[in-house]
Amino acid sequence: MRRVLLVATGDVLAYHKRGVATAKELLDTVNVPGIEVSTEGILAEPSWDTSPGTMLSLARRARAAILDDGFDGVVVTHGVDTLADTAFLADLMAGPATARGAIVFTGAIRCLDEPGTDGPANLRDAIRAAANPAARGLGALVCCHGELHAARWATLVDASHRPAFSSAPHWPVRLGSTVLPRWPYAATEPESDVALIKTYPGIPPTLLTTVTDAGARGVVLEGTGAGNVPVELFATINELSTWDIPVVVASSARTDAAVATHEAIGLAGKIGAIGARGLSPSHARIAMMVALGSGGGVAAVREWFDRLP
Repeated sequence: MRRVLLVATGDVLAYHKRGVATAKELLDTVNVPGIEVSTEGILAEPSWDTSPGTMLSLARRARAAILDDGFDGVVVTHGVDTLADTAFLADLMAGPATARGAIVFTGAIRCLDEPGTDGPANLRDAIRAAANPAARGLGALVCCHGELHAARWATLVDASHRPAFSSAPHWPVRLGSTVLPRWPYAATEPESDVALIKTYPGIPPTLLTTVTDAGARGVVLEGTGAGNVPVELFATINELSTWDIPVVVASSARTDAAVATHEAIGLAGKIGAIGARGLSPSHARIAMMVALGSGGGVAAVREWFDRLP
């Protein structure tokens, strides 16, 4: 019998009029015959305010459950606001655990006792996916509304209606046929102090130096198109790069990693910016946190993003 660990963090999937359902109470809402499910709860902030520390704790627990405790899979319930970010960090931190078991994140957009709740169905599907041997080797997955998404590409696209998540421009995962490339294993602790700034025409360059003066070790800029940022920022990007503070440029639009090269970010790349290789801005921030964990600066981050498949 396959063994799965259910880790519950509360949030919308567990909310009901009487309070918050425990992991065991959530498990009682689904029917998953042939799968042995153990439960545990982890205290977490509301998902719109999930701290890097909580994200890291969940990533560590998922990895340890497979490598140390021998579970065949792990399901983590999480609020949808930052679910994809936590799942991506767990994906980067999983390392050899991905070859031995599945890590699946799920959530809900409606409370547990709300008419038309989607929580139990999402939880059932997530447990089944985590127990499926075909999910091994795929890294962390996001399971919601009948679809599986690779954590790297999962994006919250609708917080009120189904489907909540999308992998576009990539396809959802199909167990047994999808093969996902792996990337550098995060063997060190991530750097939590990375800033994410949305750019706009007329943005004052001092916004970048303000966050670095406050201690940010790196900056991710959310640009437009293939990763364009206002020309007013060029001098500051160059300046930060010479100070060994990496600047990664991601796009607010969905872009394919096959074309999202460093050259695609145009002039910003010529003066020191690093392309996000198709990652969303929030995922680029998670990736930079991991890349900076080894203690390097611009060169280390550039090399890490260059190694993304």
